[in-house]
Amino acid sequence: MKKVRAHVYVSGLVQGVFFRSNTRKQALKRGVCGWVKNLPDGRVEAIFEGDENMVKEMIEWCKIGPPGAEVSNVEVHWEDYRNEYDTFEILY
Repeated sequence: MKKVRAHVYVSGLVQGVFFRSNTRKQALKRGVCGWVKNLPDGRVEAIFEGDENMVKEMIEWCKIGPPGAEVSNVEVHWEDYRNEYDTFEILY
């Protein structure tokens, strides 16, 4: 399976709705590594690394988010796979 890396920015009502913790749960369930954090401008930023299909599933999940989220946009930047992480973390 091809390994990929996606740098993702999620806009909308995505802070204060457990977006980060749910993103972590979804990533761990799929074996995707990386991190997620809140940005000062109200967006959520994440790096997803792993099997291409699982990373694409994470991006699709981000388009909906957890209950309470209202996602207006998901911006995806594909980057070279770096094998930088061995788990998925919430950054503060």
